[in-house]
Amino acid sequence: MKIKLTPELAYAIGLWRKRRVFDGLGVYGDQEKLELFSSVALELNLITPDKIISNERQVFFYHSAYRKFFSDIEKEQIERFKYLNEYAASYLGGLFDSVGGIDEKGVVYLEKGNRQDEMLLFKLGFGARKREGRLVVEKPLAFLAFIKNYVRLFKGHKAFDYVMKGKKTKKNVETN
Repeated sequence: MKIKLTPELAYAIGLWRKRRVFDGLGVYGDQEKLELFSSVALELNLITPDKIISNERQVFFYHSAYRKFFSDIEKEQIERFKYLNEYAASYLGGLFDSVGGIDEKGVVYLEKGNRQDEMLLFKLGFGARKREGRLVVEKPLAFLAFIKNYVRLFKGHKAFDYVMKGKKTKKNVETN
């Protein structure tokens, strides 16, 4: 079985990466994240609904080819997603939906961020630094503008409205 990386699959890998379970291919977390991973897996036809195993804390399925593919992409993350394209945007959108957030001060962050994540954000031009156990994105507006079409859980967050208003204002200034 030859698996090809697509932007949709990159999103699923980003969603899985920081919340993976040890049994099969799946994630742990709150109900919202479990439902999101299940729906993404079904949309991508990674598995049939009868093969999904879940409880109140995790959802997973067994598929050795996809498990190996996800792991291989994770190992090559910096090389695979080093360009500002839809693959990187989708992957970061999944990662942001999985462990990201925006606090009340507007700080955009990734929980459980490691050196690899920091390097990827740096290569893409967003920058990042560790603060209070989080990886804080140094250029939050650029980062949110980059992933806005690929996030699902944060799609309705008011920060994305602000990003869109900023883009409209810039277009109006350029045309005048």
